Amino acid sequence: MRTALSIALFAAIAALLISPNQARAEHQLQLVETAPVETSLDNPDIPDAHQVWLEMIASATERLDIAQFYIVSQPEGRLEPVLQAIRKAGKRGVEVRILADAKFHETYPDDLDALAERKNVTVLIYDVGGAMGGVLHAKYFLVDGRELYLGSQNFDWRSLEHVQELGVRTDQPELVRALSDIFEADWAIASGTPRELALAAPARPYAFPVEIQLGEQTVQASLAASPTGWLPDEQLFDLPQLVALIDGAQQRVRVQLLNYKTSDYQGRYFDELDAALRRAAARKVHVELMVADWSKKRWTIEGLQSLQCMPRIDVKLVTIPEHSSGFIPFARVVHAKYLVADGQRAWIGTSNWGRDYFHSSRNVGLVVDGPAFAGQLDTYFERLWDSEYAELVDPGATYDPPRSKE
Repeated sequence: MRTALSIALFAAIAALLISPNQARAEHQLQLVETAPVETSLDNPDIPDAHQVWLEMIASATERLDIAQFYIVSQPEGRLEPVLQAIRKAGKRGVEVRILADAKFHETYPDDLDALAERKNVTVLIYDVGGAMGGVLHAKYFLVDGRELYLGSQNFDWRSLEHVQELGVRTDQPELVRALSDIFEADWAIASGTPRELALAAPARPYAFPVEIQLGEQTVQASLAASPTGWLPDEQLFDLPQLVALIDGAQQRVRVQLLNYKTSDYQGRYFDELDAALRRAAARKVHVELMVADWSKKRWTIEGLQSLQCMPRIDVKLVTIPEHSSGFIPFARVVHAKYLVADGQRAWIGTSNWGRDYFHSSRNVGLVVDGPAFAGQLDTYFERLWDSEYAELVDPGATYDPPRSKE
């Protein structure tokens, strides 16, 4: 008996003596990718989204909250097993809530409408255009209020097979809490609750940055989101955080996006990020920007050519070859969105860089400080930058945009 009591007492004392970092070590932060099939871009050290999503959804026991731009599947695609897992979750008693954008529901109604008919599944169509002016561009989901996934992947069969994508999975409680607050606010607004009530201040201030143990190193992470004016805490606003990352760089800034624009459809100039990149180059920081070849279109390529003319700024366009089956609309493209500064600090999210994404549309992301995470993104960037798929922008060229839709 005395031995048993001694062991129990020792265990209790040891638990009290665990350092904060040791206690945090159980929380994970994991990169998750999609590499287009029939390319050499797959990273063996990074798990695939369609597999991670199945694992996460299968683990749900109480609730599953999903926010997506739209949902579109096909019978043989990689998204179909994910939708089946969602249906199974509802069938076993998990409360499933799906929030989707109203504008794109008009284009892709079938899968959302079919899910809405399933047991314990509620689909809410969110008129973000009428509320904020843009779209629900965020792509994320939360499992049991204990872990989250956010990233560039839409719930689109092509995003899991024919598009280069990148996201992140974490179970850090404060990050989950903040993203849950955003979901609850959007769910309330979409249900008719006035914005002022839906966006009430969080129960307690967010304790960002929070620490997460990655291997032998500790990183600090914060949630970042947009648009301004539609957040439970304006300190989450991502645009100032992105500018600060660029302004704090001393050696190198690397950015990958689908597109990068300095004006919107109304012709309004958007220069916060462009000016930050130019400031970085002016103080002798090397800037590397990589975007999809869809950016060859007019009113977009000009801004990239202007940047390429700057000393210490290199811009590359990435072209993913057509699939062997032939042309696939809205596919065979790079779609990841992230930034790395000095191999030390990073952002990964759902937003392209244009005015609408920050001021009119819902987007989310993480800002992470620490080489354990930023170094992974650096390696990821370099692999594509040095690949056969990427080429420098020619400032004097006249480009024809590639075919992207029917």
